[in-house]
Amino acid sequence: MLRKSFFRTSLLILSCFFTAINITLANPVFEFRGVWVATVTNIDWPSRQGLDAKALKEETVKILDLHQQLGMNAIVLQVRPASDAIYPSALEPWTKYLSGVQGVSPDGTFDPLKFWIEEAHKRGMELHAWINPFRAAMRSDEPLHSSHPAALNPHWTINYANRLYYNPGLPEVRNHIKLVIADLVSRYDIDGLHMDDYFYPYPVRGEIFDDSLTFIRSKKVNENIGIDDWRRENINIFIKETYETIKEIKPWVKFGVSPFGVWRNGADDPRGSDSRAGVTCYDHLYADVLKWYEKGWVDYLVPQIYWSTKDEAANYTKLARWWNDAIKERHLYIGHGIYKINGPQAHWDNPNEMKEQINITRKLRNTLGSVYFSHRHFERDNNGLNKNLSQDLYRNPALTPAMPWLTKTTPNTVKNIDHRKRVITWQMTEATHQMNQSPRYIVFFKPVKGGKEQWIITGNPFIRTETLSAGKRTRYNVQVVALDRLNNMSPRSETIRIRF
Repeated sequence: MLRKSFFRTSLLILSCFFTAINITLANPVFEFRGVWVATVTNIDWPSRQGLDAKALKEETVKILDLHQQLGMNAIVLQVRPASDAIYPSALEPWTKYLSGVQGVSPDGTFDPLKFWIEEAHKRGMELHAWINPFRAAMRSDEPLHSSHPAALNPHWTINYANRLYYNPGLPEVRNHIKLVIADLVSRYDIDGLHMDDYFYPYPVRGEIFDDSLTFIRSKKVNENIGIDDWRRENINIFIKETYETIKEIKPWVKFGVSPFGVWRNGADDPRGSDSRAGVTCYDHLYADVLKWYEKGWVDYLVPQIYWSTKDEAANYTKLARWWNDAIKERHLYIGHGIYKINGPQAHWDNPNEMKEQINITRKLRNTLGSVYFSHRHFERDNNGLNKNLSQDLYRNPALTPAMPWLTKTTPNTVKNIDHRKRVITWQMTEATHQMNQSPRYIVFFKPVKGGKEQWIITGNPFIRTETLSAGKRTRYNVQVVALDRLNNMSPRSETIRIRF
């Protein structure tokens, strides 16, 4: 597991290219810094239904610019809020949260997801496509477009608490969602496929999720399994097959899940956390997250620890430490509930609450970052969170952590490094596998007469020396390293000595 460390940096924005970063390499940092951008019910984007392509683009750019300024390096964008899509799909209709009418494109041939990906990548940020797998409609009585899978296959659905859900116990439901995922991964240059905590729905008092007939029909003769274990196995099968589907198409695309923040309470399981949560992943959402981790079916987990450091029944500090101890061979990031800041719940009016949470997280050996719910709460009074991030906690940009289990190879060494007319150039030999294609490079430069080594990250096979904020002119030893899609580093290039 990667160890966290810290470096000092200054940020340069190169117009129309990736972000360039000046870094003092005392201790290089790898830290996932993400934000959820929700589209369902227009929580974050777009701000309202019916916007044209120009307005949709403007809002996208505004969101990305804000989070680049705050120091984020990943956007988790909800692309499938309720068995619909923010992109053209032959499998599911356009979401109504764009045009206002389900099945109607937002504006001609405009593809919002493609635009989001391109703009995120220009800023050196990852784009993770977030889907809600089993939600069919936000209201059970809302009209569905004729192409909606729930309209075509009403037997797939269960009406629960006035919402419409797909039945995870049906293989045809799971197969449909896998087709959606395969389509997404195949057609779009996404960096990750992300699911949230909604597998089976959260329990509602007095309501029954009526899948008993499916359970009875699916049981094998003499099979001794209860409905709870059967539900968990349905989700286990789905998670496993999702992982396999993604890796078969594009092995570098990460698969992550953001489960509810409590796996099980210690009173119910000796492996559980010191908590008294009324709902747990395992017992109520039928999500056996630890099994997924142990089987290697996920690349990262983002438990939603939406409690404060002062809460008692479910405490941020205790739960962060529990997850840190449980997840060691895959990436663990923490989900923060910033929507609670200045809200009605106790302890969230403390201006240092989020700073404490981040600092606690950074001290945990196996915890490699944070994700925040959600974007719009960075646009309101949030106890100075934006200032804390941009001027302190995230003042120094970071790379998302590499995932060594996804590849055993590294990019090829760059060749022919040269310096002419204040421009450092190099060449990259062709990668033998798409996994090792190099979308970015690191340029190291160190004073010949001693001093701290610095670096720059760029998406181009060149760098202009006037962009290097290295102080007075001096002589430097310069080397270049290639980064692959997962931030694995190539060996360093040959060294050239130049003055700038």
